[in-house]
Amino acid sequence: MATMLILASQSDTRKALLQQAGLEFSTAPARIDERGLERAALEAGGDGRDVALLLAERKAAAVAATHPGAIVIGADQTLSLGTELLHKPADRAEAAAQLDHLRGKTHRLHAAVTLVRDDLLLWSDIQTAELTMRDFSPAERDEVLDREGEAVLASVGGYRLEGPSIRLFETVTGDYFSILGLPLLPLLAALRSLAPETLT
Repeated sequence: MATMLILASQSDTRKALLQQAGLEFSTAPARIDERGLERAALEAGGDGRDVALLLAERKAAAVAATHPGAIVIGADQTLSLGTELLHKPADRAEAAAQLDHLRGKTHRLHAAVTLVRDDLLLWSDIQTAELTMRDFSPAERDEVLDREGEAVLASVGGYRLEGPSIRLFETVTGDYFSILGLPLLPLLAALRSLAPETLT
């Protein structure tokens, strides 16, 4: 009997990346208190990397607890501007405010991924990318937001690198898949090693 592979996320981007890689999997949302866990990690002296890794682990563990024997992929991404963490914007106005806050500065995206089976953490990895935005004008910002529409509300920072938002950037350093929210190459390597049957 084949090992069930589950993505503990409802992210359309993460689902698309796994589908494009030819994986067969199901999805299951993880019911965890993300902001509460984030606060606890930061109060304990953690940073954006620690938060991303903790949330990825907790998401996978929560889903694995209700799917015995399955291998569960947990993933999370945080955006750090210095010591500040940004979250997904609630509306267009907040997306515009986030873009203004990031304009002309370098921020970091931390993408974590984990594999959990039952109550055992099998593997984890985290990748960090550095992104620098141009000193764009309000008109340029608004043009991008018009083109992006509601899609940016699902993305931390109020932008999508795979969409028209790329116009707002000056430099990007890091793994493309990790920037999209899933360190895909390390994940595939881990699956080849730990659960090769999930790749057939």
